[in-house]
Amino acid sequence: MSTELRRLRNYIGGEFRDAADGRTTEVVNPATGEAYATAPLSGQADVDAAMAAAAEAFPGWRDTTPAERQKALLKIADAVEERAEELIAAEVENTGKPVGLTRTEEIPPMVDQIRFFAGAARMLEGRSAGEYMEGLTSLVRREPVGVCAQVAPWNYPMMMAVWKFAPAIAAGNTVVLKPSDTTPASTVLLAEILGSILPRGVFNVVCGDRDTGRLMVEHPTPAMASITGSVRAGMSVAESASKDLKRVHLELGGKAPVVVFEDTDIAKAAEGISEAGFFNAGQDCTAATRVLVHESIHDEFVSALAEAAAGTRTGMPDDEDVFFGPLNSAGQLKQVEGFIERLPAHARVVAGGKRVGDKGYFYAPTVVSGLDQDDEIVQKEVFGPVITVQSFTDEDQAVAYANGVEYALASSVWTKDHSRAMRMSKKLDFGCVWINTHIPLVAEMPHGGFKKSGYGKDLSAYGFDDYTRIKHVMTSLDA
Repeated sequence: MSTELRRLRNYIGGEFRDAADGRTTEVVNPATGEAYATAPLSGQADVDAAMAAAAEAFPGWRDTTPAERQKALLKIADAVEERAEELIAAEVENTGKPVGLTRTEEIPPMVDQIRFFAGAARMLEGRSAGEYMEGLTSLVRREPVGVCAQVAPWNYPMMMAVWKFAPAIAAGNTVVLKPSDTTPASTVLLAEILGSILPRGVFNVVCGDRDTGRLMVEHPTPAMASITGSVRAGMSVAESASKDLKRVHLELGGKAPVVVFEDTDIAKAAEGISEAGFFNAGQDCTAATRVLVHESIHDEFVSALAEAAAGTRTGMPDDEDVFFGPLNSAGQLKQVEGFIERLPAHARVVAGGKRVGDKGYFYAPTVVSGLDQDDEIVQKEVFGPVITVQSFTDEDQAVAYANGVEYALASSVWTKDHSRAMRMSKKLDFGCVWINTHIPLVAEMPHGGFKKSGYGKDLSAYGFDDYTRIKHVMTSLDA
């Protein structure tokens, strides 16, 4: 007997709706490889409806006071806490992530981030009013930009939805959000939660594929397009948005270097780096994917990292001993396998390097050593549980190797030498530099990169500012 698939729906103007033309796509649980739901495959009519709802709601939401927006966001944070188990269940079905880690590592940060932006709504900053020309007073207004078209990724569907809607709504904007076509379930549940608190049309969810996202970005209504995704997707969004000069916010790929100097505690560093590389199956733009280790400790460090990988388990979500779940899809599994299959002859797989089981999309924690700077697996984003290792001779070479990729999102330095750590933090061309740790994020600090990792910031007051615009007002004192 076939199991009936759950039906997910768009959320537009305060109502749940199917796609206007009835088209759907199946949603697959990556832990089982089996479909569990259908979601709308939204087209032009659905995008038009969502944009119209957001545009209609914008004047009223724009004119609310910061205190009113704060109150709404605090209610949303409370509701997320109260319905945490429902959200966890949806996210686990979305992604196959371990239940326990989803509960401890995603729900608390999400709630904290919403509450941070609730506070940020009341902390709009600008230069004080003053007379910069005789007889005239100038002041600066900081205003919301308008309707925001937002596209969230599949690696952290719930949390990235929060990173999108919370600052936008706090600043007085309205939102049309598209989750990934492979992970829409938790976002649809968030729509139910937000819809019970916000006025109709302030928050809208449109499910669909890449074409749906393109229709959103190309639509004339949004004043801003924000995407977290691949470099290719970001370039496409930037090109589409340029046609009508939309503001663009891009958080794209990463290839984080992890620079390990000879004075590092090898066992402690190997443990921390393996956790930061394998968490969420390495499906994280900031993952510790590319280790650069001083030649004097290279062999010892590779052995320690391989041992850490061997002690890291992947498996089903309800297994309490599992550290990470499956890759997102059959396509993502194929991509990771392809990198390993194409390794050059001088590379050496010292741990993992293979699929785990024949059900779902699991891949073993993998460590590859013996690599050169121009090897494909060093230069390109794998987005899987794969850590590469290279050796360096001195600080200058470490910097050259670290910066010698097209990505510039995150990095880390492992050393006991404070002066060296400060020099490296200056020289590393990345939006974030961790020292003797890798991957922690806090709501108060910005997240975002340079080069092909995109531009704009998530989290922090800088992320809030990205969803506002600046207006100069000048008045005559003689009127």
